[in-house]
Amino acid sequence: MVGNKYAVALVGYGGMGHWHARLLKEFEEIFLYGIYDINPEKLAAAKADGYVAYNSFAELCADETVDVVLVATPNDFHKEYIIGAMRAGKAAISEKPVTLSSADLQDMIDVSRETGKLFTVHQNRRWDGDFRVIKKIYDEGMLGDIHRIESRVHGSRGIPGDWRGQKVHGGGMVLDWGVHILDQMLLLVPEKIKSIYAHMHHVTNYEVDDGFEIVLHFESGKTALLEVGTSNFINLPRWYMLGENGTAQVDNFHAEGKIVNITNWDNRDAVPIVTAAGLTKTMAPRTKETIKEQPLPVVESDIHDYYKNIVAVLKGEAEQIVRHDQLMRVMRVMEAAFEADRLGQIVPFEA
Repeated sequence: MVGNKYAVALVGYGGMGHWHARLLKEFEEIFLYGIYDINPEKLAAAKADGYVAYNSFAELCADETVDVVLVATPNDFHKEYIIGAMRAGKAAISEKPVTLSSADLQDMIDVSRETGKLFTVHQNRRWDGDFRVIKKIYDEGMLGDIHRIESRVHGSRGIPGDWRGQKVHGGGMVLDWGVHILDQMLLLVPEKIKSIYAHMHHVTNYEVDDGFEIVLHFESGKTALLEVGTSNFINLPRWYMLGENGTAQVDNFHAEGKIVNITNWDNRDAVPIVTAAGLTKTMAPRTKETIKEQPLPVVESDIHDYYKNIVAVLKGEAEQIVRHDQLMRVMRVMEAAFEADRLGQIVPFEA
């Protein structure tokens, strides 16, 4: 520590490393102290930015000033750095995904238990406004009983031209974005999963998935569709939730959208739609007096809560928000999704 402030050492001074560096400037009880990166240019940049620059990970671990090690490297390096930090007596935070397999994750959890050191993951998308809005709608039963939830993230630029497109480094969209939207969905629907189906896309990259669809079948009968695409030039809604009494649509990360609720189930009359080949009454829209459209609720969210929780855990005043059992469940779902894609069929899942 430095005075009464917890000192963080960062491993990896790339895009996410810089994001953490900016965020940590906004706290009084925790701050970024030092940086290690294998790239000499990034290490020089860290020093120019006023941080202690470590020439090796061993040098970082030997610094008794450091309380917390934050790992923001390519995915395949997370395990060794996190375990090394905990064995050196430091709390450890990994960028997502925590690692590449449930077996590796179990090794990391075991070392956390052995050393008694905090080990968690930066699942920052739990604080996204769009997720907080859809969770409020779900939790407060605004649509009645839910039977289907769709969560999508679409882009049109393919996989970034870095390690994210390489299998050896844990690239691909399941590990990059799937880990986020799966974490959100499993927090949203606190039920057991009975089975999983998945299909991976390889439009622009044949080494790793550049998109996917994953379908979760829950014990209650609910289904969840999770989709990521990197070749989508027209985006579908970020969230689409269907309940017995209404539908909610969240269009984007800015939480724009609407809710439409039924007000009169007894009145089912409709003016038929005339198409080129005939008419249909089944798919005709409801009359305006039987439905009510309203804006999405406003939900306040603050990403600072993540590091506030880290400080509280270090002080012994709180339990960590991103728990080991949650990390393991998401990892196992991703592994099941890869297996479902490999087999081309639904696979059972008991968790």
